[in-house]
Amino acid sequence: MLLAHAALPGRVVAATIDHALRAESAQEAAFVSDLCASLGIPHQTRRIEVADGNLQDRARDARYRALQEAFFELGADTLATAHHADDQAETVLMRLNRGSGVSGLAGIRAHRVDVNFDLLSEMLVVRPLLEWRKEELAQIVDEAGIEPVRDSSNEDERFDRVRMRNVLREADWLDPVAVARSARILQDAERIVDEAIRDTYRRSVFAEGEAVWFHRGDTFLIEVEIVSRILKEFGSTPRGSAVATMVEALRKDGAACLAGVMAKRAWHQKDPLTQVDAWKFEREPPRNS
Repeated sequence: MLLAHAALPGRVVAATIDHALRAESAQEAAFVSDLCASLGIPHQTRRIEVADGNLQDRARDARYRALQEAFFELGADTLATAHHADDQAETVLMRLNRGSGVSGLAGIRAHRVDVNFDLLSEMLVVRPLLEWRKEELAQIVDEAGIEPVRDSSNEDERFDRVRMRNVLREADWLDPVAVARSARILQDAERIVDEAIRDTYRRSVFAEGEAVWFHRGDTFLIEVEIVSRILKEFGSTPRGSAVATMVEALRKDGAACLAGVMAKRAWHQKDPLTQVDAWKFEREPPRNS
């Protein structure tokens, strides 16, 4: 925020999302509000409720919904977040540990467009600090004479991200900026792969009644991405590593089941004269109670 305010005086607005998960969160939001007032930056605080489930994932989803609402109320045209190179390194290595593919290893995107269907509007999200180290940003805050608040949940090792952060803190041989740079390269690679996936999907995926057929025979990467998209057609969004395991099972055993969708190897009658080696996807039948 300090960098944006210095670069774009009079054009910056700010929003703080209070997740109400810690006793001190309201006081921290008030601290940001007071800081913005001292800098002449319009600011609003939004208090949200986080649904049950994966706490960090639910909190992130609720946070971005609240930011969208604040974004439009404040009349902003771009939302900038302060994700930095250390955040990127944590994200990439966590996903690497889960066996993610190109999309997951591309990490946090430098920019994206979020669509709010309730407001029928789009929000451009940018992350201009992805190649800045956390310590560089901390130095800017220190030189501005500001004492930052400390979020105690950032030390809670129940969370995967915190455990990864502590590992990286000890790994002085690992360069988060280099990891962030690799993620950016993979984002470019993802766009190329995505074009190939769209082309393959158009040529090789066919919906017939309640089933979806995939004329297999491509690279493992393409097959994983195609199967992931087919599963989305059934309303399922499993992790990339789970989809990869499904594809491995289909290649080896000719059958697999994931997230309520079953698949098997079969011959697809493409036309009266042609049968194609394919994978057939169908919704899993309901279990007898």
